[in-house]
Amino acid sequence: MAHDFKRFPELTNSQMQIYYFDSPHKQITEDFTAKVIKVTDGDTIRVEIPERDFDFPIRMQDLAAPELDERGGKESQSWLEDRILGKMVEILLSKQRVEKWGRLLAEVIYGGMRMSAESIINNHGVPWSEREQIWF
Repeated sequence: MAHDFKRFPELTNSQMQIYYFDSPHKQITEDFTAKVIKVTDGDTIRVEIPERDFDFPIRMQDLAAPELDERGGKESQSWLEDRILGKMVEILLSKQRVEKWGRLLAEVIYGGMRMSAESIINNHGVPWSEREQIWF
């Protein structure tokens, strides 16, 4: 069974051994700098880098933000857009690297600040470990 690189461009750590050489693009395994081209919601962005001819999603590590249809969801997205849309950010990959939906899992740094921590401080999200205790 072949991997669907169009829907899931990033390989998980366990898939790397099987599909790495089949990948039509460079697999990202190191931290990098990227331009934010879209803020999907309060904890997911889309970025572009010169090494790839397509944009791709980054899921912010250690952050749970409300979905767009949940209370505070649009405000969380808007706050993050105001901070980083169109900006160059540092992407620091998590040890896990890819989460269950195929997005890169990482810290997003802008102006020396972790956007996940800034979001929590500004009440636009909660630490991932507390997601079950919060009703957005």
